[in-house]
Amino acid sequence: QLQLVESGGGLVQSGGSLRLSCAASGFTLDYYAIGWFRQAPGKEREGVSCISSAGTTYYADSVKGRFTISRDKAKNTVYLQMNSLKPEDTAVYYCARRLYYCLDYVAQKYDYWGQGTQVTVSS
Repeated sequence: QLQLVESGGGLVQSGGSLRLSCAASGFTLDYYAIGWFRQAPGKEREGVSCISSAGTTYYADSVKGRFTISRDKAKNTVYLQMNSLKPEDTAVYYCARRLYYCLDYVAQKYDYWGQGTQVTVSS
């Protein structure tokens, strides 16, 4: 069964850290890129980070230097380590897959999405 399940969200103080997980099933990361997106209330969904099927990583400017994307192919899971969190990082975080390459954060290019996990950063 094809699934993407996010976990690891929660409430953290400004400057704190969280690690999100995106557990994939029904397909292998050998052939798919995984992107992390976020959507804050009243705002459009934005791409945060992506890891290609080859393991190449990409970051939005807003998170570069603070977030790290990685994967464990044995567990078929992608992680997003988020450090130095800011209140403006508050959002629902989603992972999504697309074939092979990251290329961009156009949501329509990603064909399967998880249900999302809430991240709240308090000041």
